[in-house]
Amino acid sequence: MNLSYWEHKEWLQNIDFTIIGSGIVGLSTAVFLKKRFPKAKILILEKGILPQGASTKNAGFACFGSLSELLEDLKSHSEDEVLSLLKNRVDGLQMLRQMLGDEALDYTSYGGYELFLKKDNELFTTCVEKMKDINAMLSPVFKSDVFSVVSNTFHFEGIQSQYLFNQFEAQIDTGKMMHALIQKTQKLGITILNSITVDSFVEKTNAVQVKTNHFEYNSSKLIITTNGFTSQLIPQNIKPARAQVLITKPIQDLHIKGTFHLDCGYYYFRNIDNRILFGGGRNLDFDGETTTTMITTPKIQDKLEHLLRTVILPNQNVEIDRRWTGIMGVGPQKTPIIKQHSNRVVLGVRMGGMGVALGAAVGKKIADIIT
Repeated sequence: MNLSYWEHKEWLQNIDFTIIGSGIVGLSTAVFLKKRFPKAKILILEKGILPQGASTKNAGFACFGSLSELLEDLKSHSEDEVLSLLKNRVDGLQMLRQMLGDEALDYTSYGGYELFLKKDNELFTTCVEKMKDINAMLSPVFKSDVFSVVSNTFHFEGIQSQYLFNQFEAQIDTGKMMHALIQKTQKLGITILNSITVDSFVEKTNAVQVKTNHFEYNSSKLIITTNGFTSQLIPQNIKPARAQVLITKPIQDLHIKGTFHLDCGYYYFRNIDNRILFGGGRNLDFDGETTTTMITTPKIQDKLEHLLRTVILPNQNVEIDRRWTGIMGVGPQKTPIIKQHSNRVVLGVRMGGMGVALGAAVGKKIADIIT
């Protein structure tokens, strides 16, 4: 790109902080940095026309983990570690609500449900047996029982006659949330440049030299918030995890309201605008879904449709309106990577599929460690 003197001076000169990635983490980081350093010149670079990873692609669950997921986490983490991770998610959701307001998020609390297929009777029984212990473990955070057993009032088919209810789970409108966050960032005087891919960077004594697909410039500090795409830029223990989603056309008299988890959280669905949004199925092809390629596949989409028509909305004539994918960042641990990578480079990545819950809190932690 042949930049003019004016373009370079206004947009790319005297940059204090460059943030790579304009998702929830990147934008939140910018907001907290601006509060801490009001005179700082902050530039956000985004490779997509809109945030490319999962921030505008997710299902809009304001959740912190189903009961079966928490039990699975306890197999590889201590009780204190699981409780700490869950508290971080709860605190992060509260921080996001405080930052933007419930109206901007379209925050709605119908509660959350975990369903169990008939073949998963053993898992359901285990969850019910462990429910009292998990409620006790979570009591310091919620001061009340989180999980209870309820009847199949939504008349799903092919599942256990009862399922688990989480009274604290809610949902948001992902599009409204990101729109509000972008507007808040821009009102603070923070610049966002889209369709800019960072190819490489070199840390020097007094600055970081950033090379993009269109220009090169210097930034005092560089913050990487690219989640599932991070390893394309810098080696980290992060793998991309593609999530596939579909949404129906409006359904007359839709009676389903809430957020729903199925098969240990590998499937999830919710109501939105008189539609059902349904995603998941990564467990059908872990190797194939460990990718940054943003396409849908028949193997997973066919399974989503089958479950939609046989379990969620049996004997109903529903039409699919849209299909899409998002890219998460996962690793051997569910804790995010938030660290000073070097003198002038900071990382805030690996949300583990919990970007909505963790994003704002991770942004604040990044700003807190920068001096």
